[in-house]
Amino acid sequence: METKRTVVPAAEEILGGYFPVLDHGFVALIDYMGSDESIEQAARVSYGFGTRKTSQTRGLVRYLRRHRHTTPSEMVELKFHCAMPMFIARQWIRHRTASVNEYSGRYSLMPLLFYRPEYEDFAVQSESNRQGREGAPAARDVYAEAIRRWEEVRRLSGETYGWLVEEDVARELARIDLPLSTYTQWYWKIDLHNLFHFLSLRADPHAQWEIQEFARVMAGMLKRVAPLSYEAWLDYDFGGAHMSYGELAALRSLVEPGADVLRVRDGASLDFDQLKAHGLSKRESIELLEKLGPAERPDFELDLSRMRPPEEFQSRMQAAVPGDFE
Repeated sequence: METKRTVVPAAEEILGGYFPVLDHGFVALIDYMGSDESIEQAARVSYGFGTRKTSQTRGLVRYLRRHRHTTPSEMVELKFHCAMPMFIARQWIRHRTASVNEYSGRYSLMPLLFYRPEYEDFAVQSESNRQGREGAPAARDVYAEAIRRWEEVRRLSGETYGWLVEEDVARELARIDLPLSTYTQWYWKIDLHNLFHFLSLRADPHAQWEIQEFARVMAGMLKRVAPLSYEAWLDYDFGGAHMSYGELAALRSLVEPGADVLRVRDGASLDFDQLKAHGLSKRESIELLEKLGPAERPDFELDLSRMRPPEEFQSRMQAAVPGDFE
């Protein structure tokens, strides 16, 4: 049947395809509403909307993003189906700007699938970041012992869950000792403006690595729905940097703006004491130097060879349900 709704061929190519994340997780783009053109249409509501060149749409989308005019981006929505470990879901749900419907352990049996980090992602606590880990893996003997202990806890937890269900104990009670490594899943619908905020935080290298993996895939899906908005987000938000009044004051002391050129002041330099005079703490000074350091422009292109049919994950989830109690 022919449709009158906005259709983006690149998004249609992946619609309903499932991309694996971590060991048992996935992300799928289930539906979308709108495109870059929808943002332009909303922004130009006072002027009408006709046929325009892509370059003109791009210019407006970038202007809106650059100047933080965000409401037109709310006209575009994406709906995802995701499966993730519960400890990631608890981080994820802090973004209270989406419509969410999560798998119910009160109604359905929980698949006994548990997340196990690979050795390369198993690290000790960071000395400088209280909520992060060091970059290098921990000792292999510690990893081996962690695996042994995790498997023991999960075996006992799974056996207890299965026994309680067999004894016809209410599912809402049988589930209470399943660990945070257990996988859950949900449908998650969000508008483009709030998705940008989610991705800016969760695809950032400072975020927990596991949730970064989900955010990268979602960013690749977004790129196919609204590529011009994705490009503007990379340039002005994710790959850009915001400057405070003090940071700008420090940088202004280094340059002399002319009519059409910036000139560096003779012998200009800034040390921490000078930055402090501009109101920057030592931590802020370090962050300013990091902002001005070299950085690669990221890209979140999807690898279509990894896309799988939904039946593959459905069968895996069903096989992990304890027994046949339905």
